[in-house]
Amino acid sequence: MLNRFKLFLLLRRHNWLAFRRSPAYEQSMVARIMMVIGAGFMIVYFIFLGTMFGGMASSSDLPGMLLMFMFIFLLLLDFFIRFMVQKTPAMLIKPYMLLPIPRRSVVDTFLATSLTSGYNWLWLALILPYCFIIFCGGTSFGTTLVVLISAMLLFLANSQFYLLVRTLIGRSLLWWVLPIVVYGAFMGTLLISTIDNPIIKSLFSNVDDIFDSIAESLAQPWTILLCLALLIGLLWLNRTTQYRFAFEEVTREEQRSQLVSSRVVQFTFLERFGQMGEYLKLELKSIMRNKAIRSRVLMSLGLIVMLTLIIAYTSAYDGKMMLNFWCFYCFSIYGMTALIKIMAPEGNYIDLLMTHRENILQLLRAKYYFHVAILFVPLLLMLPAIIAGKFSLLMVVSYMLLSSGLIYCLLFQMAVYNKQSLPLDAKITGKNNMETGLQLIIELVAMFLPLVLVALLILLFDETTAYCVMAVLGLLITLAHPLWLRNIYTRMMARKYQNLEGFHASR
Repeated sequence: MLNRFKLFLLLRRHNWLAFRRSPAYEQSMVARIMMVIGAGFMIVYFIFLGTMFGGMASSSDLPGMLLMFMFIFLLLLDFFIRFMVQKTPAMLIKPYMLLPIPRRSVVDTFLATSLTSGYNWLWLALILPYCFIIFCGGTSFGTTLVVLISAMLLFLANSQFYLLVRTLIGRSLLWWVLPIVVYGAFMGTLLISTIDNPIIKSLFSNVDDIFDSIAESLAQPWTILLCLALLIGLLWLNRTTQYRFAFEEVTREEQRSQLVSSRVVQFTFLERFGQMGEYLKLELKSIMRNKAIRSRVLMSLGLIVMLTLIIAYTSAYDGKMMLNFWCFYCFSIYGMTALIKIMAPEGNYIDLLMTHRENILQLLRAKYYFHVAILFVPLLLMLPAIIAGKFSLLMVVSYMLLSSGLIYCLLFQMAVYNKQSLPLDAKITGKNNMETGLQLIIELVAMFLPLVLVALLILLFDETTAYCVMAVLGLLITLAHPLWLRNIYTRMMARKYQNLEGFHASR
């Protein structure tokens, strides 16, 4: 046990030293400060929510009832936030696989690190005020303590469920079905039971009684044991899965059929465009052949298809601001997932691209034209929503132009600062698969800046004028792409040796 604890402390120190010695240390340090500030705002917001929910629950006979209803939504929110803040142990284990230390002990250490992460304990800012309010409202100390411990154990279990799902998604995107089923089963039951329909009410006549029974059980001490058993079970599953997949990837024991394609696509129709066509071929073949790039593309397109179907055929996002957000998000999601790592795949062979003058500029132009062409995919997918009257054609075109102009101009700036090569084949243990702090900030700015812009324009003018202004702004920046791409290229060349050093160090 003492040796395990020493290993835990040693590997935590290694992680800190890896952060300090990273080629992207300056970017990550600025972003870490921004994340600390964001965490401060999150704590204040959680305290407000916990106090509000506690006040609502203290007036009821079952303080666990409200917590049960809101908890599934909090766990779902927690699950998606972890994609930005938490790495899987398999991503961190690779440097230690060949060292003379027990490999499973390394996995255990990183799992323990995921449990002791500071992010997990941010949720106490919500749970503690909630428990304090219900205790002051008359709930017994024992019941309050059960609610507190059970809630925290569920958040820790959710962290392990995220690690398991994230690892499995790296193998196949079909594993997205698992969180959809787990979270959707409870949320679907809640939503369907609220529909005012005689047939549905007859089918769900006993749902309220079941929820009452579950809420009563939340105050029982055995709830802690049940949550603890769930956490231990997920830890065991993670320990087995993380070790197996990481070891397979490092030793290259995956099936050959997944690694080798029997058919080579030439894309001869692009040869008429000369050097530009060759770089367009490179973009297409990188998506087809490289796991890390292909998984990002498939995940983005899958989300776009899912969102457009939900918007077109349900009333889940009928609010004006929600429709604006998801309309823009459908156009920008692919660019944010692919362009935020711009030049990172090319970092594996950047020396070859530097051999001829303005090779990089031609590559940037090819990337831009390719990603502009990709915008027509969500445009076609949104046709059912346009026909259904959810989106206006002007609204869709304005967000498309804003994405090709303002958003792409913003995301292409990362070509100047990215200096970490992206492993092309390793999806799980690749050490640079996670975004750096600066990349996360750029993603957040790209995601919310247009919404702030449209909100201000609608406040000053009407919707039609706001969309016209956005369309004109996006079109002007799109037509000016030769100028800002040339500026990006010039700045890249000014940092050429610094970036080359970073690409070499991170291979």
